[in-house]
Amino acid sequence: MRLQIVMFYQDDPKKCTAAKIIKFGFAQSIKKINSKGLVLDPFAEKTIIPSDRHLVNSVIGIDCSWNKAESAFSTKFSGIKRKLPPLLAGNPVNYAKLGKLTTVEALCATLVILGYKDQGLSLLDKFKWGHTFYELNQNLLEDYSKINDEIEINKIASDYGLI
Repeated sequence: MRLQIVMFYQDDPKKCTAAKIIKFGFAQSIKKINSKGLVLDPFAEKTIIPSDRHLVNSVIGIDCSWNKAESAFSTKFSGIKRKLPPLLAGNPVNYAKLGKLTTVEALCATLVILGYKDQGLSLLDKFKWGHTFYELNQNLLEDYSKINDEIEINKIASDYGLI
């Protein structure tokens, strides 16, 4: 699956996971989103499910500061907007916080849910803490990658005590 990132350059460049995966050639920086791109948007109405795989030709991360997320996501992006189901951050800044994922964590989770597990895990290899994200969420991601509709997400999250 093709990975693309819209960069807002709002965070410390040394800690920016999006810049690092672009540097290593895992994703490309873009300015315009095509209509068949799945845009990861924490404010989207719909949650990503495995069948979304057939709707898209790329996954697009929006790299911005969590402190400025509302204004960044109020920008009118084209594409198919989806939010991630409840997951725990594995990064050192927001460790174990619900939903406070880095761009690379969000992209990895999306790839795993869509059935591109190997590609998703390869992104995490570039980060010392990358394995932590997967270890915290392995069972959740496995369960999310098997669902048929959004209704099942709340049951899974509830079973894990996340909601």
